Amino acid sequence: MPRLLVLCAAALTVAAGLGVRALFDGPVPKYAGDALYTVLIYTLVVLARPGVRPWVAAVSSAGASWLIEFAQLWTIPAVLRPLLGSTFNPPDLFWYAAGAAAAWPAHTLWLRRTT
Repeated sequence: MPRLLVLCAAALTVAAGLGVRALFDGPVPKYAGDALYTVLIYTLVVLARPGVRPWVAAVSSAGASWLIEFAQLWTIPAVLRPLLGSTFNPPDLFWYAAGAAAAWPAHTLWLRRTT
């Protein structure tokens, strides 16, 4: 995938997260943010490895999100808490998987479109 396209996808993902947070209250921005956090990690995986297979990017991004979530069971340094969080929340694991599951087919469709 062209890196400029991946950077645009990452920027749109951040904008979507900020938009959801600005427009909604309650659990919607929390869990949408979790899913979008994994989508952002997915785009970073694709940015680092442009030829990565979609399933590998999905598993990698969900795995990284889960690893960060489980790390919250221990102490996260204060300087990293705004980025990595500080409280383990089991439902987050589902939403991370949902984010990876949403990015996977989008990536697959893009690759099919361009070949």
